[in-house]
Amino acid sequence: MKEFSTKGTVYRLHTKQNLPISLNEAWDFLSDPKNLKVITPDYMGFNILSGADRPMFAGQIIQYIVTPILGIKTNWVTEITHVVDKQYFVDEQRFGPYALWHHKHFLKEIPGGVEMEDIVDYKIPFGALGRLMNPILVQPKLNEIFEFRRKRLIELFGEIK
Repeated sequence: MKEFSTKGTVYRLHTKQNLPISLNEAWDFLSDPKNLKVITPDYMGFNILSGADRPMFAGQIIQYIVTPILGIKTNWVTEITHVVDKQYFVDEQRFGPYALWHHKHFLKEIPGGVEMEDIVDYKIPFGALGRLMNPILVQPKLNEIFEFRRKRLIELFGEIK
């Protein structure tokens, strides 16, 4: 399940995916910042510069370089602001390409595995130009990235039929 919605100039991407793995296995994989590279398309040039050397904790700062569009390398700094073990964590952009990036990751046990839910609230910089670019460039790119992640997680863990 994937949906986009808009409230004013803040956009939302909401996805859910069921995986046939235990809550512990899902948490161990998804809460390890180093695994973000595994579920990100190679063309994004995703590279962690610092901050992924410890298990996830609230207050953790992670610095990346990504190449989201047109081969332009972008520094991105996120902070893990909330962590509740085996339930959810939140990352927020502190520096990067968005005016706002707030990403909630939820996990819950379901029959036969775990449900993974992502809610991303984001805002594009550049005012009216940014609002014009969202449906043309940003939303399709996010959709592509999250679809890659969905397929990659199925390759790694299988899927609930």
